[in-house]
Amino acid sequence: MFVDLGVQAAISIISHSVFIMITWRALTSIRFDVLFKKHKVFEARLFMVVLTIVIASVLSHFFLDLLNWSQQLLYLF
Repeated sequence: MFVDLGVQAAISIISHSVFIMITWRALTSIRFDVLFKKHKVFEARLFMVVLTIVIASVLSHFFLDLLNWSQQLLYLF
């Protein structure tokens, strides 16, 4: 029982980390500097970090939910 929880926790950590990396790479191609005033570099970077975490969290939760639901399909029959 506790091993299953540990495996699920490890998969969740890996999933969140991977989606954060993918989202960060994707968002670096977007020019956010046009949205911010000049000399507001810290605010622009902070916005990118927060946006990355939000998007990656949503994607990771969707992926983990889909994985969990696919495992629960065994109980359908």
